[in-house]
Amino acid sequence: MDQLTGITWVAEHFIGMFNEGGKTFVGFVTGIIPTLVVLLTAFYAVTSLIGEDRVHNAARWAGKYALTRYSLLPLLAVFFLTNPMAYTFGVFLEEKHKPAFYDAAVSFVHPSTGLFPHTNPGELFVWLGVAAGITTLQTAGNPALTFTVTDLAVAYFFVGLLVITLKGIVTERITAILAKRQGVEL
Repeated sequence: MDQLTGITWVAEHFIGMFNEGGKTFVGFVTGIIPTLVVLLTAFYAVTSLIGEDRVHNAARWAGKYALTRYSLLPLLAVFFLTNPMAYTFGVFLEEKHKPAFYDAAVSFVHPSTGLFPHTNPGELFVWLGVAAGITTLQTAGNPALTFTVTDLAVAYFFVGLLVITLKGIVTERITAILAKRQGVEL
């Protein structure tokens, strides 16, 4: 009888894990997924209204200077194309700048998610977990918590911009050093 009870317990908890997963999925379908679909549709409409050629010209201009190449270009790429299509903006750059651009762009998809969830829906659960923790602390009346989820999202976004700019510049220099050591002409 104990074996049967053990098997029953395992079976109930095994299927219970999938039931909880199903509840989470339904929460996404009725919550964040419609929001993401509407956001993506809006941003593709804006891109169509502005014109693809204008977006491409802006990307080429942003790729000319190190400061804009590793701040503005990844920002535009992540905002308009989202993850993982954002990396295709590297097509506007010289070969020697592509590794650093990729490093900057891949590092920016998460910091932008708090303000613009459409940019990286694959990792939205991370931001939602952080937001839920802050909300729990706020509702508990934690006096040490002096900021809101929105404050954190804005700070995360701007710190992310600073970090990707620095990472891009450093990665560009490292790429040049390694290419020179290996006799590769950039």
